[in-house]
Amino acid sequence: MVGAILTQNTNWKNVERALDNLKQAGVLDPNSVLAAHHKKLASWLRPSGYFNVKTKRLRNFCHWLLHNGGIDELQRMQTLDLRHALLSVYGVGRETADDILLYAFDRPVFVIDAYTRRIFSRLGLILGNEDYDVLRCLFESEMGRRLSDFKEYHALIVFHGKTVCRPTPDCKQCCVRRLCAFSRTTIQ
Repeated sequence: MVGAILTQNTNWKNVERALDNLKQAGVLDPNSVLAAHHKKLASWLRPSGYFNVKTKRLRNFCHWLLHNGGIDELQRMQTLDLRHALLSVYGVGRETADDILLYAFDRPVFVIDAYTRRIFSRLGLILGNEDYDVLRCLFESEMGRRLSDFKEYHALIVFHGKTVCRPTPDCKQCCVRRLCAFSRTTIQ
């Protein structure tokens, strides 16, 4: 859950550095986050970028988590109710909420991220500017409801987006280039 909050507007390597800082300081539970001095917590989060904003967001999230009975209590909620509750937390948007639902609460909710939009718009399957929830529902309806499929498919999209279908893509290395509208216009 901490990683989902810290990964906003940055890459995972930067988040890993911030998480390592928190681990070394012994500050990866809600009570420790809330007990830490603001400036100290911000310094540990610095590698994730926007560290002052993220410090506030992480503190708000931890307060909300404890106020609502912790993970065990929240786990009892229905998925849509839990999503709505997560979205009520300052700094938790749709992508972050769905990331937490999928990976922390093991709910079959598909995460729409920049990689998903980039890859599937280049394939010509979406425009790329659709509303987040429209795309999420589209993916969920096409994929069924198997949690392991959601996690694996999202991980594969992230991997492909990081390694091949980058902002400047390496179309010649792409395993789906024959299906890709973008690749057909860029490769001679």
